[in-house]
Amino acid sequence: MSRFAPRTTPALAPDDAARLAQALGAHDLTLFVDGTAHRLGRAAAEAVQDLLARLARGESVSVSSAEEILTVAQAAELAGVSHTYVRKLTDAGTWPVEYRGSHRRIRREDVLAWVAAQKRRRPEEE
Repeated sequence: MSRFAPRTTPALAPDDAARLAQALGAHDLTLFVDGTAHRLGRAAAEAVQDLLARLARGESVSVSSAEEILTVAQAAELAGVSHTYVRKLTDAGTWPVEYRGSHRRIRREDVLAWVAAQKRRRPEEE
């Protein structure tokens, strides 16, 4: 599940694909944005190299983002609360929930935002 629509890029022209394939022989991947060089970390470099390799092979490419979706048990463990409390939070609308059949799925970022808000609130209560 993603909040952003996937984006599809058509295949490169054969000459462009060949030049890209040749350039991918280098093992250092540096990205230039507005003239500033950014060296990518290993995971990001591998993802970009995979994308570029697919374009170099003449494939069209779709890119989408993936949000981490949690079960009730995973959300409860992450937040340090009971499963029952997670269900109460979703029933009350405190945590947005998506149902897959009868199973609740909760976005990790919503759980983490709630935990952070609880931590900010605690010093005021003490």
